[in-house]
Amino acid sequence: MGYSEQLELFLKQAKTNNLKTKHFKSEYLNTKVKVSFGQGNTARIPWISFLKDPNTTSKGIYPVYLYYKEFDLLILAYGISETNEPDMNWKLNSKETINEFFKRTFNQKPERYGTSYVFKVYDLNEKVDTNGIDQDLKQIIEEYKSIINSEPIKKHTATMNSSQFDIKSFQVDCKNAGLIYSEKLITRFVSSLLTKPFVILTGLSGSGKTKLAQAYVQWICQEESQYRIIPVGADWTNREPLLGYPNALKPEEYVKPDSGVIDLLLQANANPKLPFFLILDEMNLSHVERYFADFLSVMESNEEIPLYAEGTVENGVPSKLKVPANLFIIGTVNIDETTNMFSPKVLDRANTIEFRINNSEMESFLGTANDLNMKALLEEDEKTGKGATMAQNFINLSNNKSFTTKDLDEINKTLLNFFGELQKTGAEFGYRSASEILRLINQLDTLDSNLTTTEKVDIAIMQKLLPKLHGSRRKLSPILETLGGFCLEEDLKVIKDVFEKDDFKFYKKEGEKLVPTDGVLYPLSLEKIARMYKGAIDNGFASYAEA
Repeated sequence: MGYSEQLELFLKQAKTNNLKTKHFKSEYLNTKVKVSFGQGNTARIPWISFLKDPNTTSKGIYPVYLYYKEFDLLILAYGISETNEPDMNWKLNSKETINEFFKRTFNQKPERYGTSYVFKVYDLNEKVDTNGIDQDLKQIIEEYKSIINSEPIKKHTATMNSSQFDIKSFQVDCKNAGLIYSEKLITRFVSSLLTKPFVILTGLSGSGKTKLAQAYVQWICQEESQYRIIPVGADWTNREPLLGYPNALKPEEYVKPDSGVIDLLLQANANPKLPFFLILDEMNLSHVERYFADFLSVMESNEEIPLYAEGTVENGVPSKLKVPANLFIIGTVNIDETTNMFSPKVLDRANTIEFRINNSEMESFLGTANDLNMKALLEEDEKTGKGATMAQNFINLSNNKSFTTKDLDEINKTLLNFFGELQKTGAEFGYRSASEILRLINQLDTLDSNLTTTEKVDIAIMQKLLPKLHGSRRKLSPILETLGGFCLEEDLKVIKDVFEKDDFKFYKKEGEKLVPTDGVLYPLSLEKIARMYKGAIDNGFASYAEA
C-alpha cells in the first residue's frame, strides 16, 4: 500500500484547526510515523516525519513532509532536527537546502526547517501524480535505511562484556531447544565457519540443515539485523536478487533488492567486531554461479563488488561493496530432480557438511519427540542470543589463519595419498584446499582438544576432498576402492570386508561414545566412500551429493 491516501488526509486536515493525529498510521515501510499540526496552536508548517531508532524529531535525521501553507507547497525533505544537533548525517551530493530553494524561488527565507535538504517539491496548485508520490517516499526511506544500517550498532555493544567462545554452551542450548545434533556435527559446523566463512550444508531433506544455521545465528547474534535467511528462487538467473541493479529509468537511483543483502553488507562493514550471517536456503534451486559469482570471486581476491559507475547514483548506495571477513555465508542444499549440481569452483571455496540420520538417532528422536523451542537459544528479552557475549571472541578465532602443527607427518602422508588418487579423476585439490585443510584441523583442535588426529583428518577428508567426486562406475570404482583402502588399517580388505557387506559397522559403542570399528581409521569418510561405491555399482554412476 502507498502513502498517498494518508498524505491526502493530512493536507485536508492541515487547512483546519483540528490538531488530533491518532487516526493516522503509526508505521510505514518499517519506520515510525509522527504527524504534527501543532501543539496548542495550529502550526504554520505541519509535518509528517518517518523515523528509525535512534533518531527522533527533536534529535536526528529523517525523511519528512513539510507543508508550507502560505505557498500551498509540499516539500519532501531530508529532514534535520532543529532542537538538537543530530548524531548522524545525510550522505548527499549537491542537494539544495530549503533555505536555498526559497531564496531561488521566492527570494526570501522559509519560516522554519531551512537547513533540511530538498528531495522533491510538489506544487499543490497543480495535479500531483499519486504513484509518483509513493515512489518518491519509498526511495527516500530506502536511502534513510541505508544510512541507519551503515552506522555501527550501538545497542548492547557498549555494555555487553566479551567472553571466551565455548562451543559446549551452544551444544547444550541446542538440546534445550529440542534440536538433535551430535556434538561432533556441531563442532564440525562451527570449525568450518571459523576456517572459511562459506559453508554448504547438504544431505537428507528434513534432517535439520536450515535449523542448525538458524539456531546458530540466533544464538550468537545480538540483534536480528545481523542475519538474513533468504530462500533462493529457481528463477535467479543473475545477481539482482542479492545485489540489486541501477534503475535504467532513473539513472540517479540504485534499486536495492528486497532480500536486504546490501543493508546486511553495509552493517557488517560498519561493525567489524560483530559477526553477520547470510543464509541461502535451497541454494542450488538455481545455478549458483549465475547469481553468486561476485561473492565467489571476492572471497579470494578481497576486492570490492562493483555495483554501478561511480558518481551516477545519489540514493545512498555506494558504488562498490566490500564483503568483509565478519560476514559468514551458509548455504543449504537438497538434491533432487529440481535442483542443480555444484561446480568444482563452488565446492573448492567451501566446507561441505553432509547431514544423515542413523538408526540410533532416529530411535532417540522418536522416543523424545517434542516441538522445537527456539526461544531456548535466546536471553530473557527474547531478542539477544545467549552466545552474544562470545561473538567478539568468535570473530577473533575466525581471524586466526594458522596451520596445525600437531602430527604433521601423519596428516601430510594421508593428504598426499588422497591427492595422488584423486588426480586420476581430475578431482585433485590445489594449494588453497590444502591450506584450508590444515587450518580446519587447527580450528577443530581449538574448539575440541579431545578430538584425535585421525578424527580431525577424517573430518577434513569428508568436507574438503570427497565433495568433488562424481562420475561413472568405470571411472569411479577403482578410485573409490583405493580411497577406501586408505581409510583402513592393513588387516581389512576394503571390497570383501566393507563394500560387499551390507551389515558392516563403521562405528561401535564404548560406553556412551561411538568409536571407529577395529581396523577402521576414518569411519566418516569410509562410510561415504562405501555408499558411493555401491551407488556406482548399482546405478552406473555416483556422486558425493545424494538425494
